Amino acid sequence: MTTHIVTGGSAGIGLAIARRMAQDGHDLVLVARNEEKLVMAATQIRALGVNCRTAALDVRDNDAVNQLVDELPEVDGVVNNAAGNFAKPTVELSLNGFRAVVEISLYGTFNFSTALARRLMAEQKSGAICNIITTYAWTGAPRVAHSAAAKAGMLAFTKSVAREWGPDGIRVNAVAPGFVATESAVSNILSAPGAAERMSQMIPLGRFAQAEEIAESVVFLQGDRSAYTTGAVLTVDGGRSLGMSMHQAEPVGT
Repeated sequence: MTTHIVTGGSAGIGLAIARRMAQDGHDLVLVARNEEKLVMAATQIRALGVNCRTAALDVRDNDAVNQLVDELPEVDGVVNNAAGNFAKPTVELSLNGFRAVVEISLYGTFNFSTALARRLMAEQKSGAICNIITTYAWTGAPRVAHSAAAKAGMLAFTKSVAREWGPDGIRVNAVAPGFVATESAVSNILSAPGAAERMSQMIPLGRFAQAEEIAESVVFLQGDRSAYTTGAVLTVDGGRSLGMSMHQAEPVGT
């Protein structure tokens, strides 16, 4: 089996991805900033019978990323899941706030992708990269312009390097998840009365995504079943990004 790095792999969607890859027998390298959370996550992964390393680092630190990728005994792929986000009217958004979100998502993706690609090319070895973006990378969304800008950059990067690195056997794809009710999402987004009901009414399938459903899509794109797929974006959002008819007066499902 292969070894994959998962950034932001200590919780939420990242941990679900790591668990699902471990179930298929892949070894994992979990990356996050919180050492304590990484230790707990790695314990879960090792219980599934695979090897799991951890690296407590900031994905924005290019030197640290390069050192990690170069020193691993072997590595075949990376899932760029680490991200930062918060809702804020754009006119109230500070430059530092904008920069932080863009650097975590976009710079982090650049750092890990290029470090992996250089190593794979030097070893004349194929590999796979999956970037976790969002549908508002192309639809846009109010109050998250910083995140939308970062994810749109990740989308363009995905397609650009898929074309560039394809001849070297490196596939690069993206998954655009719908809303997943993780612990942080529940406390930050669903805390307002009626928020969950209003949001679910906008989704044709009538519910939020499960982290495990996002993980299934990532595992597919990272594996041999998608060996002829590169530069693709797999949207897993229950149809939320499809919009409504201009004459539809009620939300979906009412």
